Amino acid sequence: MSRTIALTGGIGSGKSTVASLLRERGIPVYDSDSRTKALYDSNPALVDAICDALGEDLHLEGGGMDKSALAAIIFHDDEARRRVEEIVYPAVMADFAAWRDALGDVPAVVIESAVILAKRIFDGAYDAVLYVDAPVETRIARASGRDKASSEAIRDRILAQTETQSALSNLKVPYSVVCNDSSLSSLGEKVDRALEELL
Repeated sequence: MSRTIALTGGIGSGKSTVASLLRERGIPVYDSDSRTKALYDSNPALVDAICDALGEDLHLEGGGMDKSALAAIIFHDDEARRRVEEIVYPAVMADFAAWRDALGDVPAVVIESAVILAKRIFDGAYDAVLYVDAPVETRIARASGRDKASSEAIRDRILAQTETQSALSNLKVPYSVVCNDSSLSSLGEKVDRALEELL
């Protein structure tokens, strides 16, 4: 079976850039964020289960999930978010497993996820971790420019992600930290060194 590397890191660290570099090196990358959104549109049973759990009708007229309405609910309600996660994360892992199996015999695959270290549902789903980091001010500048959000809002989101960073110290699999604080070519060299350690 393919070796699975979890690609993770905080907001503004540059996970997507590293994911692109990995694809350039021939390693398939599963983007859990985009795949989750796709599941909302393609998996009616998933949407029904979320609606039942929240007691809300979040169906769109043409089918799929009203993702904006869902985000508004779970952003302010921790219990609602927990119930949704208990439904969505197993569906994502099943989708990932099907995606990985469809690739056939490849040496390694990557699952990109911001929350994979913080959520116990993902334990055992990966063989190694590639953690992308960057200085806080750099992350704030990147994320605020990309998301059109204030620096204060991004800083709050960074503070809310500390459980992912602390999870590194408790990992039982190999991991490598890549600091994305310089040029793209320098980042590529760091990714290559990390792959040598993890594969």
